[in-house]
Amino acid sequence: MAVSRELQQFKAEFFKALAHPLRIRILEVLSEGDRNVNEIQALLGLEGSAVSQQLAVLRAKNVVSGTKDGTSVIYSLRDPQIRELLEVARRIFDNHLVDAISLLETIRNE
Repeated sequence: MAVSRELQQFKAEFFKALAHPLRIRILEVLSEGDRNVNEIQALLGLEGSAVSQQLAVLRAKNVVSGTKDGTSVIYSLRDPQIRELLEVARRIFDNHLVDAISLLETIRNE
């Protein structure tokens, strides 16, 4: 029982870490390869501390890791299966979108 509760707590904390659009975008960028903060900001078209703040959350929840490289930190996914999780979430979203479009077409044709 205790292991089950611990697993449920881990899952809840893990999904809380993912529960922000910018954190998802950061993970999508990192799923394509390791990057430093400046590279992530440039790829996302953002400036300022927003990316650093969200990276700190992801790091605290052990979703990403950072490795010092001179004066910068290179961020990477702690587990490559996060990439697969993002792909599955995308497929689920696509399925919901297809269902919504189908429903709208049915309504329109009635």
